Amino acid sequence: MAKETSFAPLLRDFLHYLKLEKGLSGNTLDAYGRDIHNYLDYLFAVLKLRDPGGVSLRHIEDYLLELTETGLAATTIARNISSIRSFHLFLMLEGHAAANPAQLVKLPKKALKLPEVLDATQIARMIEAAGSSEAASRTPLRNRAILECLYATGMRVSELTELTLAQLYPEIGFVRVFGKGSKERLIPAGRKAFEAVESYLKSERGLLQKPGQTTDNAVFLNVRGSGLSRVSVWQLVKKAARFAGITSPVYPHAFRHSFATHLLEGGADLRSVQQMLGHVSINTTEIYTHVDRSFLQQVYRDFHPRG
Repeated sequence: MAKETSFAPLLRDFLHYLKLEKGLSGNTLDAYGRDIHNYLDYLFAVLKLRDPGGVSLRHIEDYLLELTETGLAATTIARNISSIRSFHLFLMLEGHAAANPAQLVKLPKKALKLPEVLDATQIARMIEAAGSSEAASRTPLRNRAILECLYATGMRVSELTELTLAQLYPEIGFVRVFGKGSKERLIPAGRKAFEAVESYLKSERGLLQKPGQTTDNAVFLNVRGSGLSRVSVWQLVKKAARFAGITSPVYPHAFRHSFATHLLEGGADLRSVQQMLGHVSINTTEIYTHVDRSFLQQVYRDFHPRG
């Protein structure tokens, strides 16, 4: 999508700059080009930004978190950071931006922060908002089912958009998900999520489905009958947050993080949460323990006689 935006000339000029002034090889140029194309697509389609001077450090961190959540290797994340740093330096040198917000970006583990975790009340408000006719005049049941699924399973947005009917097992209360490298895992899902999906499948999905579409087995369809895109889910979540009266930025990641954090706060063990999230290493899952510790500290202060 970036090629259709006002960013396109900047991308061409940036690659020209890398080739002539930095002398990068063809393979490196191709890699940088892909990195920045995807980055600009995120800025344009998801964040609705138009002025590169309006990009902040938080925007960049959110994008890198998005990449991290897709399971990309650390080396690929590091290359993306290098690409983004170079791009914003180029914008500053060319007078398109007053500063380089990527200058402070470090390696993901040190720089990236978890999005704000939603509490159960905020989650409920967003689900209700997504399913209201005011927020979704054409697909309220689908939108509600999407948020119910995100919170009930903690699956990634890409996993949700690729979900097929054959991956749903309501009779046993599980969803089969394929993560990075088609690695399979079974995630338990609650009654409310399956009820929301069933309502959508019975009442709305047939109306969205178009004859001859190749996405006949996709669970979630758009109004044209095609499979739902990740950008559409981002937009849905942001709209639901707005209608729910939540003023802080809310992204689909927040449902995954809230899922994990609420399980840990409720007493779930780290290994079980790791398995449900599909993390290869438990070290990745441990990023949620700092939230859990904060919760425990608050409980201590609230209830201990000398807290």
